Amino acid sequence: MNKYLDTFYDWWKNIDKFLLFLTLGLFLLGLFFSLVSTSLIASDKLDTKSYYFFFKHSAYIILAIAILIIFSFINQKFLTKLSLILFFVAFLSLLLVPFLGIEVKGSKRWLDLLFLPRFQPVEIIKPFFIVSLSLMLTIPNRKLYFKYLLSSLFILPILMLLIYQPDIGQTLLISMVWLALIFVSGINIFIFFMFFLFAGSTVGYLIIFVPKFEYIKIRLFAFLDSSSGNNYQAEKASDAIINGGFFGKGIGEGTLNSRVPEAHTDYIVSVISEEFGAIMVIGILFLYLIFSYRVIQKINFANEDLSKLILSGCISLILIQTFIHVGVNIRILPTTGMTLPFLSYGGSSIVSTAILSGLILNLTKRKLD
Repeated sequence: MNKYLDTFYDWWKNIDKFLLFLTLGLFLLGLFFSLVSTSLIASDKLDTKSYYFFFKHSAYIILAIAILIIFSFINQKFLTKLSLILFFVAFLSLLLVPFLGIEVKGSKRWLDLLFLPRFQPVEIIKPFFIVSLSLMLTIPNRKLYFKYLLSSLFILPILMLLIYQPDIGQTLLISMVWLALIFVSGINIFIFFMFFLFAGSTVGYLIIFVPKFEYIKIRLFAFLDSSSGNNYQAEKASDAIINGGFFGKGIGEGTLNSRVPEAHTDYIVSVISEEFGAIMVIGILFLYLIFSYRVIQKINFANEDLSKLILSGCISLILIQTFIHVGVNIRILPTTGMTLPFLSYGGSSIVSTAILSGLILNLTKRKLD
């Protein structure tokens, strides 16, 4: 018993408590917004007498906290090996999506297996993709750019599977994280821009010429031309933000959840802004900035290149995903269906963010002499 207590004490003594409590606070904020925006308080007008979404979100938050602690607790070398194994398992589940996936609104992105509830494999892949890619980029090899070619071959099958679904939002997110990591790893700036132009050209070609991505073209035209009539969700989200003003309409007074499907996932910022005002959104974004600054600060103190790359990848993913989500909500970006880390409702997204947070907490622990 004393051995376990000593192990826990060592974990508690070395963990970055500021990051830990900030992470837990963001998860609990998401739970609070789930309560007030999807439960009885907010849905009385719809004659819904259920806390179903809140209880489900609570279960995912409890699971997320357990995952976060486990990933922050285990030995770093074992964590790397475990991440490789879990990446392989998650990639296999992504391979199953075209065959066993559930189709929703023309896209196959989810699996619903007998032993697992419905989940989105790409969300589970993202944290382990960062660890695997970071390992490749730290391979000691005399051949210049070998590791960058290897990383390109590594990311290609993931992107092809996402394109097939189709899921252009996650394709762009993973591509941008890949570009961020190869940039941080010290690639020649000319080669980096060649990679960037190639990735941008490929995405542009897919959107313009591949029929499977016709829906993306429609969203782009709707974004550029507000009179096209194809941007109902974006318009309602904008209206919600405008109606909320600076201080909001009050708890349960928002209507976006009843007017836009999945508003508590893809448009959670608009939901929060309508009920609590722009001041609450500004406060939340400030918390994200504090979180990011703390992690970036810790990167400078990391001794190993692998740790630096993993931390850079984790915080890049969180920041890019947050930027895309907020950008869609305030209509500076086309609709992509991207969740907001920590706050959006959705089991796969919550678990993915918990794993990312666990990796961050593990790699920012104080090292023992």
